[in-house]
Amino acid sequence: MRKSSSLWVAIGVLLFLLVALVVFSVYMLQLVRQTTDQALSPLMGANAQLRTQVSGFLHPTPTIIPDPVTIINEVRSLARLETIQYSIEKVITAETGQGSFGFLFGDKLLFVAHGTVIAGIDLGQLTSQDLRLDGKVLTVQLPEPEIFVATLDNDKSYVYDRQKGLLNSGVTDLETKARQVAEQEIAEAAISDGILSQAKLNAENYLTRLFKTLGYQEVIFIYPTPEDVP
Repeated sequence: MRKSSSLWVAIGVLLFLLVALVVFSVYMLQLVRQTTDQALSPLMGANAQLRTQVSGFLHPTPTIIPDPVTIINEVRSLARLETIQYSIEKVITAETGQGSFGFLFGDKLLFVAHGTVIAGIDLGQLTSQDLRLDGKVLTVQLPEPEIFVATLDNDKSYVYDRQKGLLNSGVTDLETKARQVAEQEIAEAAISDGILSQAKLNAENYLTRLFKTLGYQEVIFIYPTPEDVP
């Protein structure tokens, strides 16, 4: 019995020492890690700052300084009645140097253009001779509808794909030319879709309501004949 009790006491002491050793090891590991972090903290901060400086050097933020001098070339009063707006998407293919050696010197891109076309009637062209009142009938000679705005939305327009020849590494104005053509194509697409006819109809509907509100019971719209156009 006495030997058995001594054995259990020895086992208990051994377990206690083992647990104490584990606790001490964990404590020392945390202490070493904390000391290492504190020692390396300035180095890590300097490294992060250096990395930021290198990134700023390799990818500098552009500085744009507008000239404080503003020149106003012209000021005009406008009386445009905008009656319709189109939002159009057009795909433009532009290419250059696509001959037998196109794979060496060629340049080709696919440009997706998003644009806006606004049309209406320029009421600033109206004169007193264009308005005639016969009894309760008002006759109005309106100018022909026209395109006021045909422009690209630069935030939505983008180059979808571009392929350059193996020896073509220079910067060309192909995208600029594609954008210029895109504006023309957007305007022509709107005209082909009947934007001017719809602009005329919308202007007549709007002006009819306006003139009837002013007390004219009937309104007739006419347009200048080709002989009347200077």
